Amino acid sequence: MAKRNLTSSDLPQFQGNYSEAAFWKKLKKAAGKAGVKAVYYALVLFYTLMDPDTPARYKAVIAGALGYLILPLDILPDFLPFAGYADDWAALIAAVSYVLSAISERNKMKAREKLKTWFPEAGVSDLGDLS
Repeated sequence: MAKRNLTSSDLPQFQGNYSEAAFWKKLKKAAGKAGVKAVYYALVLFYTLMDPDTPARYKAVIAGALGYLILPLDILPDFLPFAGYADDWAALIAAVSYVLSAISERNKMKAREKLKTWFPEAGVSDLGDLS
């Protein structure tokens, strides 16, 4: 895949890489490196994906973004210092931007609660605009 900016329209092609078990494994492994905000965005997307009220067109984009996060070989391999998660972060941002209207306060709350297990000291100011 050529290096370029990811958009929400690119993401559904990666949904085949998504599985709930792989998501949790990747998120637990990468939490410290990815940081509070990236983990929070991933959790918000996960809970929005699991929400039966989320429209299918949004679920395809979310599954694609989370599938891209899980994908071991992507535009910037995750083992690269500092840059390794930049493309994963871009995929999460693109998905959040696209599905923003489907993200409920309930799903944000679930994400904040789960986030506390990895980042107990994290505050609302660490979560960015999506808090």
